[in-house]
Amino acid sequence: MNWMFRFALQRTTAYTPRSCGFVITSLLLVLVVLAVLAALVVAVSVAVIYPQLPPLDAVTDYRPKQPLQVLTRDGVEIAQFGSERRIYMPLAQIPKRMQDALLAVEDTRFREHSGIDYRGVARAVLSNLTGGRRQGASTITQQVARNFFLSSRRTVERKLKEAALALKIEQQLSKDQILELYMNQIYLGQRAYGFGAAAKTYFGKPLDQLSTAEFAVLAGLPQNPSGANPITNLAKATRRQQHVLGRMRDTGVITEDEYNNAKTEKLLIRSQSQVEVHAEYVAEMARKAVVERLGELAYTQGVKVVTSLIAAEQQAAWVALRKGLMDHERKQAWRGPEDTVDLPDDDDDTAIAQALKDYRDDEDLRLAVVLSASAKEVVARLTNGESVHLSGEGLRWALPALSPKAASELRITRGAIVRVMRGDKAWAIAQWPEAEGAFVSMDPGTGRVRAMVGGFDFTRQPFNHVTQAWRQPGSSFKPFLYSAALEHGVMPATLINDAPLTIGDWSPQNSDGKFDGPLTLRQALAKSKNLVSVRLVQHMGTPDARQWAGRYGFDVDKQPDNLTLALGAGSVTPLQMASAYSVLANGGFKVSPRVIERITDAKGTVLFEAPAPAPLADAPMAVAAAPVDAAASGVLADDAASAPAARPAYAMVPAMAASAADGQRVVPARNVFITRALLQEVTRSGTAARAQATLKRPDLYGKTGTTNDAVDAWFAGFQPSVVAVVWIGYDTPRSLGSRESGGGLALPVWISVMGQSLRGVPVQTNLPPDGVVGVDGDWRYTEFTEGGFVPRIDIEAPAEAAPEPASAPSAAASTP
Repeated sequence: MNWMFRFALQRTTAYTPRSCGFVITSLLLVLVVLAVLAALVVAVSVAVIYPQLPPLDAVTDYRPKQPLQVLTRDGVEIAQFGSERRIYMPLAQIPKRMQDALLAVEDTRFREHSGIDYRGVARAVLSNLTGGRRQGASTITQQVARNFFLSSRRTVERKLKEAALALKIEQQLSKDQILELYMNQIYLGQRAYGFGAAAKTYFGKPLDQLSTAEFAVLAGLPQNPSGANPITNLAKATRRQQHVLGRMRDTGVITEDEYNNAKTEKLLIRSQSQVEVHAEYVAEMARKAVVERLGELAYTQGVKVVTSLIAAEQQAAWVALRKGLMDHERKQAWRGPEDTVDLPDDDDDTAIAQALKDYRDDEDLRLAVVLSASAKEVVARLTNGESVHLSGEGLRWALPALSPKAASELRITRGAIVRVMRGDKAWAIAQWPEAEGAFVSMDPGTGRVRAMVGGFDFTRQPFNHVTQAWRQPGSSFKPFLYSAALEHGVMPATLINDAPLTIGDWSPQNSDGKFDGPLTLRQALAKSKNLVSVRLVQHMGTPDARQWAGRYGFDVDKQPDNLTLALGAGSVTPLQMASAYSVLANGGFKVSPRVIERITDAKGTVLFEAPAPAPLADAPMAVAAAPVDAAASGVLADDAASAPAARPAYAMVPAMAASAADGQRVVPARNVFITRALLQEVTRSGTAARAQATLKRPDLYGKTGTTNDAVDAWFAGFQPSVVAVVWIGYDTPRSLGSRESGGGLALPVWISVMGQSLRGVPVQTNLPPDGVVGVDGDWRYTEFTEGGFVPRIDIEAPAEAAPEPASAPSAAASTP
């Protein structure tokens, strides 16, 4: 019919003004008649269809699909699980300017019409009939009807049903209720439903923090949410935004000045890989816990899980661990590009984007395709279209790969898929780390986990090394052996000979390759002397040492029943280590780690809440005096004559750790105090002296750990208000490098995170409890005020059979 009207209008140019006016009047009359007939047809059709319409329960009792949401204890979202991202917002919480921007472009007369905008229908019909730009005339109410009850197919029947439903909806709901439905239900691209979710998806911030320019971007999305959103196509989204701003100005929503300012505002679009707080491993723990309780309904019922994480500390841990692993990777050999693709000669952006689409980008290790490469400069294109130039220091690591003589699998040429990383001053070539790591911190008084990072990247490796990796702790296990030794009459002033020792075919060595002769217990731990630890375990006996470690929460069965126990050759997880060090940090009480604090439904009803932490309370300790034989204990013959026939020691109570409840004392306060004093020396002058020197506070306690051949690198330590443990190693155990150690790899990560955790925390003093006295510049139990403790241990002959050589855990025991 369009051609008839165009033809008629063209013909009017041949007539006189009088006849032309007659023709136009006739055309208008025809249009009015057609409009009346159309209205009659619609009215009759609606009258027929209206009784057949479905009930409006879906809108009158709106229950949107809301994803499972996981939050930190301070309210920061760390994950959503579900097919639809949605943040339900009552209309009163949606900024007025956002509402006005939407209405300006989607339905200017929303507050005036009754569900169908007849003016809009006439305008659209006239435009379509006269060959103008194709226009739609669906009101907000009609779109609500379509989204809730109808398909998106363009048919006459659907349009009639849509009109009828719109009228019915307007009869049962207020305008505010209809607008609230629309603004929470509408699809806006990138799995975002509703404007609250869209604000987080595209701009990474709440809706009420958006600018006018950003409101206009969101208001423009309903027309083409998949193809014209700012992540998929920023150019299209910007053109649509400019149109929305124009409508906002024309309808009086914004002034001319506001229009000009918004039009020139630079849009900062959130990257798909950009996350406010990275806590993927904890989010997965929360998801599993909720799905176990609710099944698949967990993904649609708006369940919220509040974890014990602290957002700033969690992000600091993620950044620090990744930096530590990337720094270690820089010491390894260049492994070559990840792949090579064919590129067109003209460097077409679309072709480059297509070449990169099957590879995953990363916030730090940016994915790039090489456009040109020489020994002096490499030019590469990132996934966002930005070109980067690498030269000098940025290429030094991979310089051999730029030689024409380089092996084909190592060469960097045009089309190579590589990783690049932004440094302080310039871009540099990079590669994905092969080593893995773990970080966990917790409140020692309650067990609430403050931060947990289970590996370098959850998507590539979802295995949670904090909770699942059983690894050898090395020297980070020694504090628990030293704690046991205190209960066998060994005090910080006791001298233990750091000298070679051979038991059968086993000759343990110190990590520094030196033997320092007699050292005090304090000096030995600070220097992490292995031969001293072996002699201590010989002095106590392996069974007692293992059982005492059990008081700290370790699995006794996973600790060797021979002298390799002294070298930390058993198996622990980083989370176990954090729990054990918490006993030292809190004064000797058992605490269990907790991550999930509360689970609520969409209405705020509590589905689960973790019980309040048990108060730390002293309970009677089961102890018994036991004789200590001078010869058996390793006391030198010269000292035996002056030693008492029997001196106090404490018999172990094996069942105690297993049966102890949270909050119950498992280690005597005086034992904890002296063990802490020894660990403080480690961070002051020993293998972890960098801790106190960097953080500039004395209330730090901890121990480095490095297993044979540097297969595992640890640092475990605390300030009385927070415990933190770092582990680094390969999933399939192998050396991290001949010069690597816990102090070199794990300690810097620990220091970085603790700098965040301890910001504003006052220094705490390690005050002595009852039963401890200072003598000659060091601490001892009060019963040893005048002497009587073990003065010296210098075992030369083996006290038990030669142990099996210490070895790394099997791959099966430490990898997924």
